[in-house]
Amino acid sequence: MRKLLLLIVLTATLTVSSGCVVPIWSATPDERVRQLIYQSENYRHVPNIWDRIWGFDMPDLATPFRTHGGVI
Repeated sequence: MRKLLLLIVLTATLTVSSGCVVPIWSATPDERVRQLIYQSENYRHVPNIWDRIWGFDMPDLATPFRTHGGVI
């Protein structure tokens, strides 16, 4: 009887700690990080700061065509 009770308690703790059968977060790491950041209320602004640090919101100064560079 003791072994059965111990087995039930062990099974219950392993089941609870193993997580959900259906995952909540995305499988891709980039999307999962963004989902976790949005989940947290305090860090919701981090992606905007990250984009600003890396200059993703800046306009591209490179021209798509060749310029002469001299006086015409």
